[in-house]
Amino acid sequence: MMRAASSALILVIEDEEALRCDLIEELQEAGYRTLAARDGQVALDLLASTAPDLLLCDISMPGLDGYQVLRWMRNERPELSATPFVFLTALSDPREVIDGKRQGADDYLVKPIDYDLMLATVAARLRQVDRMRSRHEGEMETLRQALTGLSGDDVSGGAEAALDLISLGVVLLDGRGKPVHINRAAHKMGTDPDFIQTGPDALSSPDPLSDRELQRALREALNTAKAGNETVVGVMLHRPQDARYIPVLICSLAVERDTPPDQSHVALFLSAPDRRKRVPGTLLMDLFGLTPTEARVAGALAHSTRAADVAAELGVSQTTISFHMRNLFQKTGTNRQADLIALILAGPMMIQSE
Repeated sequence: MMRAASSALILVIEDEEALRCDLIEELQEAGYRTLAARDGQVALDLLASTAPDLLLCDISMPGLDGYQVLRWMRNERPELSATPFVFLTALSDPREVIDGKRQGADDYLVKPIDYDLMLATVAARLRQVDRMRSRHEGEMETLRQALTGLSGDDVSGGAEAALDLISLGVVLLDGRGKPVHINRAAHKMGTDPDFIQTGPDALSSPDPLSDRELQRALREALNTAKAGNETVVGVMLHRPQDARYIPVLICSLAVERDTPPDQSHVALFLSAPDRRKRVPGTLLMDLFGLTPTEARVAGALAHSTRAADVAAELGVSQTTISFHMRNLFQKTGTNRQADLIALILAGPMMIQSE
């Protein structure tokens, strides 16, 4: 849904008072809400507690310049990664524009400011963000509708097509543990059975230890589903010949007690090793209510299962990582690192572009 201008909050960062006042006046007359900062440090103070929908920022300012404000926002407020950042510059030097875009700026306006062009640029950038948000919400709604009926009488037609849009492997098991649906991504994983083998009657892993964990988790999920309850279990399937692995999230579907055994009882979500990328921190924050720091730790944990490696990557102590992991367990409802990592990787259900 597109936002009305009156609902959008614009942060104006400009050290020249007369120009700052003119920018604010033009934006308010157009129906926007505004915040003003006379320099970069004031802008950082405002950004620490507010989330504007767009920023207009002068490049050359005393103290912190526009580039530093942009870097701080992109690094310290990852949830604002999609927020448009428009530079105001007195120079039309292409090198300045290129530097800004390389650092993540979305657009620029040259002084003296053409206010009609400024308003058109602001409106266009806000529409672009709204289109991205609407598309993401639409894709997630399609998946929600498909997954809502997984334990129903039929997994075909629209639901089956929607499951094929998921880049994660999805396998549905009936009450006897037999696969009743394997989506396109899972089929591809099954053709290279280093991690998992998808037979007509059962799933298995060629690695004995991984297979033992897989079968235990499947039994737990099936029993929980038959009892009409829900559970989420994470399993790491390792390849026998090396240290590579794939995470699997196993979810019971909480079926009714009188559901026939040939209907879907359990859903598995598998992340292929060649598609496993760093999960966006903003997505983790939205899904699980994480702080920016917790999202960084969660993303690093999903990329490397060793807490020591995560501590080294983030430049903190292992004690700090352990503290954040306790918070992550609480917020995600997990109590084991394998469950946590599987949930982080599978939870977002990244959409595969066709």
